[in-house]
Amino acid sequence: MAGRKPKPTALKILSGNPGKRPLPKGEPVPAGLLGGPPDWMSAEQRESWDYAVSHAPRGLLRSLDRGVFATWVCAEAAHRKAAEALARHGLVRKTKAGDTVPSLYEGIMNRQAQIMLRAASELGFSPTSRAKIAIQADQQSENPWAKFRGA
Repeated sequence: MAGRKPKPTALKILSGNPGKRPLPKGEPVPAGLLGGPPDWMSAEQRESWDYAVSHAPRGLLRSLDRGVFATWVCAEAAHRKAAEALARHGLVRKTKAGDTVPSLYEGIMNRQAQIMLRAASELGFSPTSRAKIAIQADQQSENPWAKFRGA
């Protein structure tokens, strides 16, 4: 499909449906909020999971988003490790022949950054997505008229 990806309905509702276009009727709504991290995650990955969940707009992440979110968390942890290694070892290294070559950690960091950005775009985590959210989910729940917003 050409053109922009459609904005998720949840993000439209959180931002007050600025285009005032009718929201999709009968759109499936995934059941359940996103729970805790999977058992297989490392301590660093669990820390990233908890941090991101606690800072995401409340109610946005659903249990069905677990795979994409886990991808983001794993990429973020690998990116952090590569950045630490790059800081320790530098941007270039010398080969046995005396030539200088770029650090392998830079490539790892760049690849993980691409994965993070792609997943962040899908989850509404990018700065562009955040800028479009004008109303936080907890503010909407306090609004007695929120349930009448053309859903």
